[in-house]
Amino acid sequence: MKLRFAPSPTGLLHVGNARQAIANALYARRHGATFQLRIDDTDRERSREDYADALRTDLAWLGIRWDETFRQSDRLDRYAAAIETLKDSGRLYPCFESEQELAAKREARIRMRKPPVYDRAMLRMTAEQRAQAEANGKVPYWRFRLSDGMVAWDDLVMGRSQVKLPSISDPVLVRADGTVLYTLASVVDDLETGITHILRGEDHLTNTGVQIDIAEALGARPGRFTFAHLPLLLDEAGGKLSKRFDGLSLRALRQDGIDPAAVVSYLARLGSADDPAPLSLEELATTYDVRRVSRSAARFDMRQLLALNRKVMHQKPFEAMRDLLPEGATEAFWLAVRGNVDLLSELRHWWDVAGGTIVPPVQDDEGAYLLQALSLLPADPWDGETWKSWTGAIRTATGRSGKALFHPLRVALTGEEKGPEMRDLLPLMGHERVAERLRIAAR
Repeated sequence: MKLRFAPSPTGLLHVGNARQAIANALYARRHGATFQLRIDDTDRERSREDYADALRTDLAWLGIRWDETFRQSDRLDRYAAAIETLKDSGRLYPCFESEQELAAKREARIRMRKPPVYDRAMLRMTAEQRAQAEANGKVPYWRFRLSDGMVAWDDLVMGRSQVKLPSISDPVLVRADGTVLYTLASVVDDLETGITHILRGEDHLTNTGVQIDIAEALGARPGRFTFAHLPLLLDEAGGKLSKRFDGLSLRALRQDGIDPAAVVSYLARLGSADDPAPLSLEELATTYDVRRVSRSAARFDMRQLLALNRKVMHQKPFEAMRDLLPEGATEAFWLAVRGNVDLLSELRHWWDVAGGTIVPPVQDDEGAYLLQALSLLPADPWDGETWKSWTGAIRTATGRSGKALFHPLRVALTGEEKGPEMRDLLPLMGHERVAERLRIAAR
């Protein structure tokens, strides 16, 4: 068994593609299969080396490893051989229409209330007509003549699926400049590198019917591949997530401080019968079953991802976080704040609260109270009981309790309405820092 993830280096990896990468990686691990990373870079104009590097970086950040990898641009000779095979069999035929001519044909068919399917006019060209066209300077592009009838397969997610080939235009496989298109290159790679299972988005359903026909024209046996088409992700408003990549690229999530384990855990189970839980790739792989993915579109909810990210970080020991914490941060700091951060980027703020410099807001109506609390501040050394003993003394002296007792102190010492337990933060702040913040807030 062999699976592949085949991104194009034409942009940053976003959560929709990451979901497919995770599905393939988990399925491969679950079944002890080989996992291939293929860089689909036949689009010369849009493919960029920095995007290819970013793809590998993002996959490694997720913890995804591959057993083999290659670039399509290194296999152009194999595509050329396949092109000749299809030409020799009569399945690949030259076309000379311009974009304007094709557009006019489509409009004419629509006016006649016919499907805007390519009319195969070029199949009726004689050798003399073709020679004349080329003599006039026209360079052909090449279409694949689809079979008549229907292509069907048992999809691991969508169930029994079928594509009526006569309802589809014969696809262009080779541009006039000789560039081979993804539709053919992908089939050649899958056949020649032994891919057995193809897990990808449902936007490829029609393309799958076409590619099965191409594969069989190249000699593949029927049923050569097993397919699973994952429903596309929607944004929180129900729109197509695929149209909104910028804020949901893996690079953006990483820069925002999302933990990769949260991304993997969320996307692995999004849209399935299993609730997301903070698990590692290895743990997820033991039970991963693509058949449990719903056929309905799933909605990507950033709030759910943040909630899961909090759980992931809360479980992590100090040693696992040491290199991600602000310089000088201790285990006591991590244990104090880890239950109150959604993002790694928030740690810097709490480090400033605990051991750095902040300017708390002035509480004009609580000035007298804060100065009285300052006068009752116990001497060092401080420990986990200091907050309790200090606030107990304040309660006895002022008669305050509940929110009236605690809220002004929290705001004065942290600048926040809520956050980590004060009993844990107070020893990290120290006597001098606490006293100074009380004076500032009491002005």
